[in-house]
Amino acid sequence: MLVCKRLSGGHHHLLAHTLGAQRASPQGVTLQDLFLAIKTTQRFHRSRMDLLLHTWMSRAGEQTYVFTDEEDGDLRKQLGPRLVVTNCSDQHSHQALSCKMAAEFDAFLASGKSWFCHLDDDNYLNLGALLQLLASYSSEHSLYIGKPSLNRPIQAAEPVANNKTTPVFFWFATGGAGFCITRKLAGRMAPWGSGHQFMELSEKIHLPDDCTMGYIIGRKLGVRLQRSHLFHSHLEDLQRIPTSQLAKQITLSYGVFQKKQNVVKIPGPFSEQEDPSRFRCLHCLLYPDTSWCLPQVAYP
Repeated sequence: MLVCKRLSGGHHHLLAHTLGAQRASPQGVTLQDLFLAIKTTQRFHRSRMDLLLHTWMSRAGEQTYVFTDEEDGDLRKQLGPRLVVTNCSDQHSHQALSCKMAAEFDAFLASGKSWFCHLDDDNYLNLGALLQLLASYSSEHSLYIGKPSLNRPIQAAEPVANNKTTPVFFWFATGGAGFCITRKLAGRMAPWGSGHQFMELSEKIHLPDDCTMGYIIGRKLGVRLQRSHLFHSHLEDLQRIPTSQLAKQITLSYGVFQKKQNVVKIPGPFSEQEDPSRFRCLHCLLYPDTSWCLPQVAYP
C-alpha cells in the first residue's frame, strides 16, 4: 500500500493555482472561535489523555473534543459530550485513522465554530501562541495552516479512466504536528471530506488521513498550505528547539526519534523520571500560576 511517496530530484510542482488565503491585520480570535479535535484510542486514555487533561486541556475551556474508539467512564466524567466515541476501529491503521478524521471534520461542520484545529494525543498545544497566529489571518478566507514533514511535495496515484492512474503532487501538513483550517475552507471540502466520502477517497488514493486532507485542499481546491514553523511533531528532533523559544511554539510533542527518546530540552520543576514527556515542565513555563508548579523554579 502506498502511504506517502517523496518526489525524487528537486522538482517543486505546486498545484495551487490560486492563493486562496490572505493575511489580515490582527483581529480578535478567542478560544470560543476554535474547535480543537484530539484523535486518540482506548489504549492511550490513561498514558496520554490524562496527561493532556492535567496540562493544556485544563486551560482550553469547552473547546476541546476528544475522538476515540471506546467509551471511558473517567473521560466521560471530565469531558461529558465532548468525548466522542466513534464507530472506528482501535487499530492504528489507514482506515481507522481516516475514519476518525472524518468524524472530527463532520463534528466541526456541525459546531458553527470559525476554526478547526486537529491534534494528536501526543501534542502539547500552546493556546496563546495559537491564538496569536490565527489572529494574523482572516477566517473569511479558505485557509490551511500547518507544517509539512517533507521538504518537497508528495506524490499520489490519482485514479483516471480505464482503471488507470496518473501521478499528482501536492503539499500536506503533517497531522502529528497539528494543523488548522477555516470554516470557509471546510465548507468547500465537504463533497470529499464529509463522512464516508473521506474514507472512500482515502482508500481510493491509498493515502493516510493527513495526506488525504492535503490532497483535497491542494489538488481538488487549489488552496496553498500556509506554512508555520511553530508546529512540531515527534518526527523531528525536538532537542534542537532552543529552550528560550519554547514559549513561542504552537505545538510540541514527545516520542522516539532516530531510536532515541525525543523530548524538548527544558529545566525542572520535575525530573525526567517524574515528567518523561516534559509536558508538565512546559506547562509550568507557560502557566507558572498552576497550583502544582513549584514557584521557586526560574526559567531562562
